[in-house]
Amino acid sequence: MGRLDVRSDFTPEDGRVFTKALLRDLAALEEMINSGMIEDDIRRIGAEQELFLVNDGWRPAPLAVEVLARLRENGPFTTELARFNLEVNLAPQEFTGDCFRYLEDEIRELVGEVRSAANDLGAEVVMAGILPTLGKSDLTMENITPRVRYYALNDAMTTARQGEYRLQIQGTDELHIQHDSVMLEACNTSAQVHLQVSAAEFANFYNVAQVVTAPVLAAAANSPLLFGKRLWAETRIALFQQSLDTRSPMLHTRELSPRVRFGEKWVTGSATELFHEDIARFRVLLVREIEEDPRELLADGKIPTLDALQLYNSTIYRWNRPCYGISNGKPHLRIECRALPAGPTIQDEIANAAFWLGLVMGAAQEYGDISRHMEFDHAKSNFLAASRMGLQAILTWVNGETFGVRRLIREELLPLARKGLESVGINAEDIDRNLGIIESRVEVAGTGSNWMLRSLSLMKGQGTSAERLAAITAAMAHRQAEDIPVHEWPPATLDEGGGWKLNYLKVEQYMTTELFTVNEDELVDLVAFLMDRKAIRHVLVEDADHRLVGLVSYRSLLRVMSRGGSDGLGETPAVREVMEPGPVTVAPETPTLEAIDLMRKHKVSCLPVIKAGRLVGIVSERDFMSIAYELLEERLQEVV
Repeated sequence: MGRLDVRSDFTPEDGRVFTKALLRDLAALEEMINSGMIEDDIRRIGAEQELFLVNDGWRPAPLAVEVLARLRENGPFTTELARFNLEVNLAPQEFTGDCFRYLEDEIRELVGEVRSAANDLGAEVVMAGILPTLGKSDLTMENITPRVRYYALNDAMTTARQGEYRLQIQGTDELHIQHDSVMLEACNTSAQVHLQVSAAEFANFYNVAQVVTAPVLAAAANSPLLFGKRLWAETRIALFQQSLDTRSPMLHTRELSPRVRFGEKWVTGSATELFHEDIARFRVLLVREIEEDPRELLADGKIPTLDALQLYNSTIYRWNRPCYGISNGKPHLRIECRALPAGPTIQDEIANAAFWLGLVMGAAQEYGDISRHMEFDHAKSNFLAASRMGLQAILTWVNGETFGVRRLIREELLPLARKGLESVGINAEDIDRNLGIIESRVEVAGTGSNWMLRSLSLMKGQGTSAERLAAITAAMAHRQAEDIPVHEWPPATLDEGGGWKLNYLKVEQYMTTELFTVNEDELVDLVAFLMDRKAIRHVLVEDADHRLVGLVSYRSLLRVMSRGGSDGLGETPAVREVMEPGPVTVAPETPTLEAIDLMRKHKVSCLPVIKAGRLVGIVSERDFMSIAYELLEERLQEVV
């Protein structure tokens, strides 16, 4: 997430001073590129590993600060936006020989350190693009990591949006929600890959990276679920873009770019093209005091850190992002692939990285200037198709040929990636192992996304939604520990989640969200129709803004019928005449024991669930029946 000593509450003068430093840094970078100062005699790769922390119920555990305190000082571990996430930064490796083996061993060692520290606190580590058990109540400001940068980022994003954060994602199911903070972004974790390139080859390598990201993402998809909804194969792509979108809905007629994006066109010159484009399109969100003058440093033969440019660049979220850095006293450029999800296993992540890196090298050699063989719009639409459909996607490849992505990977891309990895001297055994994992995964369509959806389908009708999602999360953690590639995973089973006890802690874990409601001015007979046809005992009454105004229970409807039916209320009786106004309500994060206490205290059989003043669900006595059966069986067995 970048530097922490920043602020968003800056004055116009502060903004102008920072912008001046930003433009100065950009000019200095151009000077370094033009004078041949950018390192070009070595090629390195690197990676960043993001993680979820979960509790014994497989739900998010906001313990990142406490876990970090138990890890070695000045280590490669750092915080992320949410208190239930951590990031591990891997050491750069020269892109040759055993680099993938070293990278895999380092990830294994560092994730093991995090897991050990988390276990000491009763938590576990899970690698997932989106944690299946995440609930909206986990995304409150109480769970933001207590660092100045994260508060500043939230303030800046919220101010720029001029309104609430909204998500609308359509898949097998549809998700349409709104939120009040940037914490929606905390649903995402990734396994980022870096490739260092020279200044002269940057444009071509960047364009190639854009093209090959789509098929790699299709094969790596691991995020089909968000808040229990089945959405895109890689839902992170839509979620990340929408959660960090600073475009105000009030400016809908203007052609504004989202801050998270694939891009608009091919790069034709140098890396500075992308920085120029970003500065032209996006305002400064965060500032900090910039002490260095890069021109003076260059004049003295020193290398500037370009702090202003790096801070600004950290608030621009290209899926392939240009980055500047310094290694061993030499400035370098690298391409950061941010599209690949965390998990399902370390082996799978390394295979994904090898596939992407091999394709970048192989395609650059095979096609030269890729913009001569493919339209940019095809590269962009391929990326969206892969995100939505995973291995079912149809992609338009070079020279306009159309392929199903599985065929494209098997026939064209795996051989191309092999050539690319061989060209930089990667060990043959490592090439076979990593590309073999991709080949097997594609052959059986065994991505993490497909495994989750298959597991969910096989558990249909078993337990509650929360139990099924907990089972998937638990199974992911268990299989990750076994370190078996995802295409070999057996489906998750309900008992892996630990049973009902940990999935009835809060109302949102089992509340009914498929609601049948009526308006207060509608006919009472419609309520009777809904109760009969949908086998429900409570119908909620909303106004035009989806705000709860009343409730009609089966009992209240019986009272009407005992008085001679709806005819006793007039020819066309309205719902408002029989509804119970102002029913007792709860929030999604309400503890179950508190909800039960409210039912007893107010002698009601259901509780509408309200969030931000709007109806989001209902919990009734019927929801506790399955618990009652299991609890009774457990107690009777104790007696026997």
